[in-house]
Amino acid sequence: MTENRTIEQTQQQASMVKGLAWLTAGNFISRLLGIAYIIPWYMWMGSHRAEANALFNMGYQVYGNFLLISTVGLPPAVAKQIAKYNIQGRQDISYYLVREFFKLMLILGALFAGVMFLSSPLLAELSGAKEELIPVMYSLVPPLFIFPAMSIMRGFFQGHQNMKPYAVSQIVEQIVRVIWILGTTFYIMKLGSGNYLSAVTQSTFAAFMGMIASVGVLIYTLYKEGFVAKIIGAKPATDSIDLKPLIVETIKEAIPLIILGCAIQIFQIVDQLTFINTLLQITNYSKKELLVLSAYLTSNPSKITMMIIGITSSIGSVAIPMITERFVQKDIKGTTDLIIDNLQLFFLLIIPAIVGTVVLARPLYSVFYGPAEDQAIYLFIINLLLIFIQGLYSLLGIIIQAIFQNRKAVVYFFIGFAVKLVLQFPSLYLFGVYGPLISTAIGLTVSVILFDRRIYQVIPVSQFRLWKDVRTVLGISLIMGLSVWLVEAGLSWFFPARGYVSSAIHVTISGFVGILIFGVLTLKSRQLDKLIGPRASRLRKKFHIS
Repeated sequence: MTENRTIEQTQQQASMVKGLAWLTAGNFISRLLGIAYIIPWYMWMGSHRAEANALFNMGYQVYGNFLLISTVGLPPAVAKQIAKYNIQGRQDISYYLVREFFKLMLILGALFAGVMFLSSPLLAELSGAKEELIPVMYSLVPPLFIFPAMSIMRGFFQGHQNMKPYAVSQIVEQIVRVIWILGTTFYIMKLGSGNYLSAVTQSTFAAFMGMIASVGVLIYTLYKEGFVAKIIGAKPATDSIDLKPLIVETIKEAIPLIILGCAIQIFQIVDQLTFINTLLQITNYSKKELLVLSAYLTSNPSKITMMIIGITSSIGSVAIPMITERFVQKDIKGTTDLIIDNLQLFFLLIIPAIVGTVVLARPLYSVFYGPAEDQAIYLFIINLLLIFIQGLYSLLGIIIQAIFQNRKAVVYFFIGFAVKLVLQFPSLYLFGVYGPLISTAIGLTVSVILFDRRIYQVIPVSQFRLWKDVRTVLGISLIMGLSVWLVEAGLSWFFPARGYVSSAIHVTISGFVGILIFGVLTLKSRQLDKLIGPRASRLRKKFHIS
């Protein structure tokens, strides 16, 4: 019995690692492409670069929330339902659900695209940049129509724990998007009118072009693997299956997912709607100066921080169907093991990433945005530190729903959000530009504590087993961080980072040293085994690490 459980746990870990590898690769590459374009794009915008990036981000903040609302949280909920019915041997219901929800998503896409179009003028005015922001928001309406249906296709693959098509569609989407951004921006700013607002509008419209490419990849994969015919012709094996209860059941699963899934974006929308208008009243900053500060606060850091946060999304996306399967089977030990494995992976990836990027904050920021004033760097560092609580919130929010504690999860979100709202204006008054980050950190921390307590009440997760690994990862991260700091200090003494190229050289050399030290220490401590499985043993043997 023990041997069977060990084999089963090993298979779970292997499946999770494989899924995580594909999804992390997709997330990382797509997000890397999503920030790499910033270097030429930012330079081509000339003297309007900070305002352009602020407007780009403001449009995307609203768009991002509409994306989540437009799907009603259904894709991960559908993935969860697919996993549930597949484990029961009811694939007929899985295909049937996908087909019917695909139809529903086409309707929801049209509905929410219309809502965003009509509400854009008001939202732009509340953001403090009405004339400049309206065309940016209008350009993001077309992709909103496509996204819900596309996300159901991704949810289908997620439910089957096949993350490769999901990842490939993300990468293709980003490649096409970046090509459109750079092509149109170069044409407008260097060959055409030089109107930076037109360039920003085309840059946001690129989301539509990328989404079309992504849909093409997903449809081709569905057809190639023989799923198209099964989905189109899907009918439950018995006539007793009533679609309405299935829809109601899935939507019940979806509502908490959408509320919790857009929590960070909701917090940022609060910042967007209060930052400029409030500070215009209580400070001497001009509107243009506050647009620049808004870029320093959110727009510029988010291009880099979201790449790290994407790791959490990858872990959570792989985790939810697997944890649900074990929980539905009443396998408490298997559920506990999966939760601990996911949390250990989170700490192993996030803590070193935060330490490394904080140490290299100035040259890393300068690679994308050029030499920056101290305030921009300070805001960047605080955003990097905030990644930890944002990532932990996202992962625990997924885990608590995977064990069907949806109602509690929503209540805990609203408690944290209420804390954010209560503290928002006092924080702006007391801490100025830093205020929104402080109120966000406190609000999310409250929700995280409540999530953790509830998960422990339902599933007895071994805190000793978990924190023993955390202490090891913290030690590795501190050694790595100190080493990177020494290398960076030495480079700065002989070869100061004063521009794009010199900063890139600093990041490359110091980053390589950090990755090397991280690799050696995690191999030696056996921590890397959790991430790459049996390959870690082969690497230890190859490099003679005991």
